[in-house]
Amino acid sequence: QVQLVESGGGLVQPGGSLRLSCAASTIFFSTSGANWYRQAPGKERELVATISSGGITNYADSVKGRFTISRDNAKKTVYLQMNSLQPEDTAVYYCNLHSLSDNTYWGQGTQVTVSS
Repeated sequence: QVQLVESGGGLVQPGGSLRLSCAASTIFFSTSGANWYRQAPGKERELVATISSGGITNYADSVKGRFTISRDNAKKTVYLQMNSLQPEDTAVYYCNLHSLSDNTYWGQGTQVTVSS
């Protein structure tokens, strides 16, 4: 059973930064694509950032230039560095892993609240 454990969420003022982490239990981490999604109250879950097994990254337009996704295969961890946070970034952030065998795994989510 693959487990993804997110951490690093919390309350931050506008303009602040947070770094989310997602630790995976699978031995297939290095060959899996990883993604961060978020879901704000009353809204659909949206894709925020992706990183391929080879390190290629993509971002939603709303976070380009502010968020950075990265991965450490030795630690089986994917990160989301979030800078210049705004109230509209408030959401539950979810880590997602997609394996070569076409299986998808989700973390439990971590709350990010941006408020003064």
